[in-house]
Amino acid sequence: MALAGREIAVIGAGIGGLAAATALAQRRARVTVFERAPALGEVGAGLQVAPNGVAVLEALGMRDAAEARAGLPRGIELRDHRSDRIVARVPLGPTSVARYGRPYWHFHRADLLALLAEAAREAGVELRLGTAITQVAETAQGLRVVPEAGPEHAAEIVVGADGIRSRLRADWLEGQSPRFTGHVAWRGLVDAARLGAPGLAEVARVTVGPRRHLVTYPLRGGRQVNFVAVEERASWTAEGWMEADDPANLRRAFADWGGPAADLLEGVEETFLWGLFDHPPLPRWVTGRIALLGDACHPMLPYLAQGATMALEDAWVLAAELDVAETPERGLLAYEARRAPRAGRVQRASARNGRIFHLRPGMRDAAHLGLRAVSAAAPGLLTGRFDWLFGADVVSDRATG
Repeated sequence: MALAGREIAVIGAGIGGLAAATALAQRRARVTVFERAPALGEVGAGLQVAPNGVAVLEALGMRDAAEARAGLPRGIELRDHRSDRIVARVPLGPTSVARYGRPYWHFHRADLLALLAEAAREAGVELRLGTAITQVAETAQGLRVVPEAGPEHAAEIVVGADGIRSRLRADWLEGQSPRFTGHVAWRGLVDAARLGAPGLAEVARVTVGPRRHLVTYPLRGGRQVNFVAVEERASWTAEGWMEADDPANLRRAFADWGGPAADLLEGVEETFLWGLFDHPPLPRWVTGRIALLGDACHPMLPYLAQGATMALEDAWVLAAELDVAETPERGLLAYEARRAPRAGRVQRASARNGRIFHLRPGMRDAAHLGLRAVSAAAPGLLTGRFDWLFGADVVSDRATG
């Protein structure tokens, strides 16, 4: 089934939705993207794209444009919150290119969204911003996409890239309500010039302590540092998913931390807080000619930094399978068959990392001792733990490393 001339609707203009729209349109499908927000972007948010995601950006023809906006960290460091001592280090930079054939990139989310939107428009995608979809209905002629206002849209295939609160999942795919994980996250950006520790603007750091951890990494040429600070809590009662919060609350939660982590938190002028949610694995991602991708079907906890990259992988595989299948239904089922096992494995690994980050003192000390020993004696072993993840290449369907 060639995609040329097929009418496809994508609901959601996030990373996965825009990448899917571009991949489909480059195969000559007629693609319309519906996004409820009036403009693209996100306040104070960075994201990481590992080599397996860079493979998709390359295949979409975005390598040069993306590289110009990307940050290139030298490595990822795991540090102890008390001493700031390095527990383990995974080299990136040239090591990533040598091992996986591609770099590891950091982006401001708004920058990557802008690049994807430009690529989508160049491929002929129609973007309808400020358009909330209230219903997708089946008719004898196909699918009907019904917005809150304006004319209905007819489509042969509908892709739900509308996030963890996906309306399409709730209506069509037996999705359960998201559940609170017991973790909340503060997020924001700090001007690197305000920091007393310039090293924060050179590498990605994960500083870990009991029931808390802090992730920092550079953005926009090291001019900004993105942070995500996670704390365990018994409940989450705020109505919104991203609440403006007083930076003093963030500093209070990490008051006993010192070193560069304390320097960064002291420099925070604006932050947002939200609860981290997930939902049980879906029994299926596809029904008929309707499919989900990204957070709509497999929300990732942030502890492997793979949310954006998994959405990019989904987008490429969806378009590739539809383009060679005999029917849209078979193409979507082939997409689910290829993606569900890998996405599930990444979900489980991300949750496991969260537990490791938050180990209590006795267990943490033993774990850190072991990591230091391995890092000193055989640093390649730590890097090799990520081969299954970073070395995957859904474009050529092979693995490297």
